[in-house]
Amino acid sequence: MEPKNQTDTSEFLLLALTEDPELQTLLFSLFLSMYVVTVLGNLLIVLAVTFDSYLHTPMYFFLANLSFTDICFSTATIPKMLVNLQAQNPSITYAGCLVQVCFVLIFGVLENFLLGVMAYDRYVAICHPLRYTVIMNTRLCGLLILLSLFISIMNALFHSLMVLQLSFCTDPEIPYFFCEVLQVIEVACSDTLINNIFSYFAATILGGVPLSGIIFSYIQIVSSILRMPSVDGKYKAFSTCGSHLSVISLFYGTGLGTYVSAAFTYSSKKTAVASVMYTVVTPMMNPFIYSLRNRDMKGALRKIIRSIPAFQ
Repeated sequence: MEPKNQTDTSEFLLLALTEDPELQTLLFSLFLSMYVVTVLGNLLIVLAVTFDSYLHTPMYFFLANLSFTDICFSTATIPKMLVNLQAQNPSITYAGCLVQVCFVLIFGVLENFLLGVMAYDRYVAICHPLRYTVIMNTRLCGLLILLSLFISIMNALFHSLMVLQLSFCTDPEIPYFFCEVLQVIEVACSDTLINNIFSYFAATILGGVPLSGIIFSYIQIVSSILRMPSVDGKYKAFSTCGSHLSVISLFYGTGLGTYVSAAFTYSSKKTAVASVMYTVVTPMMNPFIYSLRNRDMKGALRKIIRSIPAFQ
């Protein structure tokens, strides 16, 4: 196939989850239900944190931002997949693919940073409890969110501008159900050396720094908990980190599984399952993890639900 300039590439072909029309209808219903649960569950957390004054603390402020990020991350990928399943057409326009690449990068990297910020919040709360309110003040919390968002946006813009310089062959096929930057670079017909170097460098820095911060924070947290004389104190301290550790494990576990599957597996089905776990299941599970393991959150959610006329 002869390479074309990117302006001549009208569309990309995304991975078709199945060729069976009946199974496509079933998958459409399943993923639509999961998307609705994801949006409603995360939206309830945002509303609970916003309207319950008892939850106006740094921990829940970061949690509300994480839930909003999950809504945006899911919205960047799932609606297009639903449209493709309904239309039984796995294509996406060139412009649509670039927009999806940009938003997936923004909200994927932002979630990564938020998990790191939340780990730092738990570190200060457990290791420096007397100085917690002084250190985690409103100004610092706002700056951490804005800095994370700024880095995420700049990274996405650089990636998108670099992808714009690439040329693509006719009808390039992406082995995901959404446009992911590394997969888009892989199907380019022009030289992608600079793109690959920048992608792996950015992934190492933007992924490694928050993960290193998380590991450092929890080493200090565990060390501090082990020095506590009271068993009740140890349990209470650890319980405040349980939900966050569960979300971290789910996020990094499914993310690592997705890229390992794409790099070392030639089965499109296994790649599809891994990418679905990362982009669909993880944002849906986060609200359940935090609401089921947290009494304050469950109490705030009950207030929200009771205030809805349909439940009165």
